[in-house]
Amino acid sequence: MYFKIIVRVLLLVMTIFCFSYFLIKKQFDFSVYIGILIVFQVIGLIKFLNITNQKISYFFNAVENDDSSIHFPEYTKDRSLKELHKSLNRLNQLLQKAKIENKTQEKYYHTILEQATIGILTLNEKGHIILANKTAKTLLNYESLTHIQQLKRVDEKLFTLVSKLKPFDQKLIELPNERETIKLTVKASPLIVGNESLLLISIQNISLELNDNEVDSWVKLFKVLTHEIMNTIAPITSISETLSDFYKTEKGLISPSEIKEQDVVDVVKGLDIIQTQGRNLTNFVESYRTLTKIPYPRKDIVNVASLLEKIRILVSQERGFSQTTFLIDVAPKNLEIFADEKQIIQVLINLVKNSLESLNGHLNGTITLSGIRNNLGKPTLLVVDNGEGISPSLVDQIFIPFFTTKKKGTGIGLSLSKHIMRLHGGNLQVNSIPFKQTVFALEFL
Repeated sequence: MYFKIIVRVLLLVMTIFCFSYFLIKKQFDFSVYIGILIVFQVIGLIKFLNITNQKISYFFNAVENDDSSIHFPEYTKDRSLKELHKSLNRLNQLLQKAKIENKTQEKYYHTILEQATIGILTLNEKGHIILANKTAKTLLNYESLTHIQQLKRVDEKLFTLVSKLKPFDQKLIELPNERETIKLTVKASPLIVGNESLLLISIQNISLELNDNEVDSWVKLFKVLTHEIMNTIAPITSISETLSDFYKTEKGLISPSEIKEQDVVDVVKGLDIIQTQGRNLTNFVESYRTLTKIPYPRKDIVNVASLLEKIRILVSQERGFSQTTFLIDVAPKNLEIFADEKQIIQVLINLVKNSLESLNGHLNGTITLSGIRNNLGKPTLLVVDNGEGISPSLVDQIFIPFFTTKKKGTGIGLSLSKHIMRLHGGNLQVNSIPFKQTVFALEFL
């Protein structure tokens, strides 16, 4: 091929030379004929050179049209053309192999999605449902999901919720069907495929999980309640039996003349104990009633830096505060939360008091109040200390009402704090490494 190109170029150069020579000699007739010849030579050279371009163009057109049958003959006298054909055929084989692997992988992931126990929907910006797996169709009881508008036929509230979902949102909804009402968590995650922005929505039925957790919570609560009540009632029963024995014999009640002065003293002491235990039981029941009497939050915009400064002032007179390093850190500086300020102050004071107690007698004790945005962009308040912390075996129990490790504690503070956060639509979580760092995180919407 290279030889043919060289020959054609040399012939063209010679023809141009002859054209120039006759033009100089003013032999215009010959010049015209040779000029025509030059034009045909140039056209022939261009066509010859375009053979390669045409083959490459034809190859890419075939690839674009997903034509896997294309094949270029490799048995040709032209060595360069033969190498080109081999290269194009090899490239075609590699593309077909990659395409088969992609289809196999796509089928593999599609099978996984279909078998997943979590419902998955993929939406584009126009509301078209690109993908809906089998679980999603089952949960929503709708077989053919192609557009978000079809969710109106499932449930109007579900349509409104999904249509307003933004990346990283997490919502809870109750969806009624023919047999029951199921509770679903709906989570949204951003997804970019090529140049297209999609929203990946996962839907999970948590009814069974909630039922299991609810039963487990009741069992734990009953254990604490029975433990506290029995601890209070047992002395009352024992003392009342003892007092009763002072005035009884096998023959019946003793006469007033047989009553001793010491017996009267013992009876009064016993009655005092019964009265104290009865009062303790009443206070215990009142603590339980406190949980059910929390008013619904009256939310407003609250500046976090100002809120944490109030907490510092309110706890400044608490025992151990002067021996503790107290830090406040807010980022960004203008961070705000939408909450009932009085209730959140109640939660934060309770947590800071717990931190001060855990730092009792601890050298270099530090408490840090922070305001941040977490990984999901949600405003979060942190109470961090380096006190004795919470052992791993107790972490799951500290939020149970009336559970306490303190000698004089009621076990109501943390459960009350968590309940307040739930009323705010947020959450209260703890992470503790004993004697290193304990973090209570108040996460808001």
